[in-house]
Amino acid sequence: MNPESYSAAANPLYSGTSELHVLFSGESQTRPDHRLGPKVYNFYLFHFVEKGHGTYRTEFSSYDLKAGEGFLIHPDQLVSYASDGSDPWRYRWIAFAGIGADELVRRAGFRLEQPVLRSSEDSAIPGLLKSVLRAFRKNRSNADLISIGCLYMIMAEAEEKLREQSGYISGKSRVQQVVKQMIQYMASQYAYPVSIEQMSASMGYNRAYLSRIFKQQIGVSPVTYLLRLRMDKARELLRDRPELSIEQVAASVGLPDALYFSRQFSRLQGRSPSSYRRSVSGAEATLE
Repeated sequence: MNPESYSAAANPLYSGTSELHVLFSGESQTRPDHRLGPKVYNFYLFHFVEKGHGTYRTEFSSYDLKAGEGFLIHPDQLVSYASDGSDPWRYRWIAFAGIGADELVRRAGFRLEQPVLRSSEDSAIPGLLKSVLRAFRKNRSNADLISIGCLYMIMAEAEEKLREQSGYISGKSRVQQVVKQMIQYMASQYAYPVSIEQMSASMGYNRAYLSRIFKQQIGVSPVTYLLRLRMDKARELLRDRPELSIEQVAASVGLPDALYFSRQFSRLQGRSPSSYRRSVSGAEATLE
């Protein structure tokens, strides 16, 4: 059994004015039956177990935790936690606070009645916690940025795992989530000459599967949706940016081939880009 050890360091750059800040970080190989509490904290305190077993108790329930799992202590809640008598915990922790902390925790999916994260032994969280502690120990000039960045990445992994735990991304909900990701991808990338194949590869799904579920949910194929999105954006540019040439408008909506752009615009709008621009310009002049 590893000997008992304890190490912690406070944020050397904490000013007390930031919206979200890490207070301190630490690591410990606990002794058998090591116990803390019952007590309350006035900040969030997240522990991640690297080895061993133990129990975390809140006002709502009791949780047995092992390597690859973690627990979040909420402010002002009476809690206690204890290491196993024969296989005690080795864990790392991070404390954080600020007016943005509640929203971060809520988005990750932690709740008073669900404070436990069931992750895995190959989780990135231990490495992130180690980076925070190292930055604090070395009194690095960017320690505050490192700690906040690591905290966000910890909560990002927590969000993914907690959604899986709750069954949120399964069945119909999984399909809806994937389609939402596709729409967000196209909305952010339409100005680039991306294709549905590239989107499928970036999301890690087969194109045929994505096309099928997208059409089931939205009613049109991803190809059609992306083309219509580009044409909608093109109409805005033709109306609001008269100084742009047709070639520049085409390139601005991810279609560098101006001839192809004009053909598709005419097919969907019933008139050429130039004719559309003249019609909206004439309508504006009449209103004036």
